[in-house]
Amino acid sequence: MSTALHPQYITDESGNRVSVVIPVAEFEELLEDLDDLAVIAERRDEPALTHDEVIAGLQRGCSVTR
Repeated sequence: MSTALHPQYITDESGNRVSVVIPVAEFEELLEDLDDLAVIAERRDEPALTHDEVIAGLQRGCSVTR
């Protein structure tokens, strides 16, 4: 994701922000980030591999899953 968003705010007659408009590309990046976070949350309790286990599996040319 880009480091900065470029929002434009829509305000009511009192000057309170009620909506935001962002470029489509930034919106799509946010959706991708949300999807990534959902996958991370779903897999939170799965066992993890160490870096060394991944490297060893790659060197053997086999799958690196548990």
